[in-house]
Amino acid sequence: MMKSLHVYLACLCAGFLGLASCQNNTKSGDGTDSLKIDSSLFDTVIAEKKVSAYELENANHVVAKFTNYGAKITSLMVPSSNGEMTDVVVGFNSIKDFIASTDPYYGAIIGRYANRIGKGKYSIDGVDYQAPTNDGPNMLHGGPDGYQSIVWDAEKLNDTTLQFSHLAKDGEMGFPGNLTVKVIYQLTSKNALKISYEAITDKKTILNLTNHAYFNLNGEGSGTILNHQVQIFANEFTPVDSNLIPTGEIVKVAGTPFDFNNMLTIGERIEADDQQLKYGKGYDHNYVLSDKGEMKHAAKVIGDKTGIIMDVYTEEPGIQFYSGNFMSGKNTFKNGVKDDFRTAFCLETQHFPDSPNHPNFPSTTLSPGETFKSVSYFQFSVKK
Repeated sequence: MMKSLHVYLACLCAGFLGLASCQNNTKSGDGTDSLKIDSSLFDTVIAEKKVSAYELENANHVVAKFTNYGAKITSLMVPSSNGEMTDVVVGFNSIKDFIASTDPYYGAIIGRYANRIGKGKYSIDGVDYQAPTNDGPNMLHGGPDGYQSIVWDAEKLNDTTLQFSHLAKDGEMGFPGNLTVKVIYQLTSKNALKISYEAITDKKTILNLTNHAYFNLNGEGSGTILNHQVQIFANEFTPVDSNLIPTGEIVKVAGTPFDFNNMLTIGERIEADDQQLKYGKGYDHNYVLSDKGEMKHAAKVIGDKTGIIMDVYTEEPGIQFYSGNFMSGKNTFKNGVKDDFRTAFCLETQHFPDSPNHPNFPSTTLSPGETFKSVSYFQFSVKK
């Protein structure tokens, strides 16, 4: 009965979008029905807070699933060019698997400072701060107990909107100020996942928030992402040293393997003899977005097998393109397939890495009385 209902809903979706087929259209790229995630496997208590699973669905029957552990996206089912509902966000079947994962960032909200801070050191108004390091000599994604591993307060506002909130205490992970953070996920009528961020502080602090969803537009478990086509609307990027900390330079992408202004496959130049690619073991770099408007068209990606298109829009000044270079098959995704090398990618809308230590980068300082607000969209459509 449940399977039939899923097929019926997916056929409605195919009809609504004018798609060609509704055969097998509840399945992800490897033929697994991701809508059958058992929400009870997310029911637990961590640090005296209740953990649960949540689901959003829009009128087109696009379905997004979440957990308040790390405010993580666990699944996102969107239609492919032939009408198959395809899970384009990789993740795990249970809270147990999320906790056990050797990569704690799958699908998570990242903070208080996304990306890296060199040696975990920075200063605000002449006061030096030392944050804990968890990536060699550096702080990565807010430290070892960043937002990816806390239990957020959750409120489902309606069928398409879910709000997560968290009070980060003064001094937590080496950051000053009691910071109140709110993240709202919304599925729009145009099949976009909209992520809205908001934060206030009672003491001057630094802030860089993002979402760390890993995508495979051919479907979770479908194999390499190297044949995905990518376009990044950026004329510059921020090169890094051997520890992946920005040098402070802002360099033109023209004439380098980092130029995606014209659409190319991810794999086309990923093995080029380039020192930056060697440092990142592939792409793991921040792009300086060319559009200076409030809402920027940051990137476009096309799945080579499904024809699914993802357009990324953001109010942030940068986007981190990560080609899954440190995925190593140590974790098992919800469809039973390992998280093998370069089988998912990330496009993290953000301020620049290590900005507090580079005055020429856009400021990440937030002061009392100010409200940080930022919106990013992940818009899904199909190749005609």
